[in-house]
Amino acid sequence: MGAAAKRYARAIFELAEEEKKVDQWSQRLELVRQILANEQVRQVVRNPSIPTEERVAFVEKLDLPGLGAEGLNLLRLLVSNHRVDQADEIAAEFMSLADEAAGRIRATATTAVELSAADRDGFAKDLSAGIGKDVRLEVSVDPAILGGLVLQIGDRLLDASVAGRLQQLRRQVVTR
Repeated sequence: MGAAAKRYARAIFELAEEEKKVDQWSQRLELVRQILANEQVRQVVRNPSIPTEERVAFVEKLDLPGLGAEGLNLLRLLVSNHRVDQADEIAAEFMSLADEAAGRIRATATTAVELSAADRDGFAKDLSAGIGKDVRLEVSVDPAILGGLVLQIGDRLLDASVAGRLQQLRRQVVTR
């Protein structure tokens, strides 16, 4: 993640926390991210042959319900400072700061098969109890892991998959 994205996210977070509007800013940042992910919008706001003032004017003319004046100001700032490509990083860093301030942690579990809603909820509760923090769990499916799961919490990775175990065995056999 770039230093500029971290600075933007921290500034937005400090403002949001000061105004006690962290949840609203989370929604605004998600909306900004979605707007800038739109291919037609990206073609204009990333085009260096279009003067910056015209790109900002283009953004101002978009119908953006839910963004509010503050969100529009952020969008203008990103376009005028050529930071459009960093919207995803800014939103991710903001969410990380918001989670940290609220005592939450995000985790990603990759499984070989889809988990039921009850299994996901139970696993998230067990993780929360084990870690001592509220865990926001995202689950993805990757049949290549064959079974078990791969769990990532922050920068820690726990590979309890069948494919991971087979890889470990393969390395042991090769080194002997």
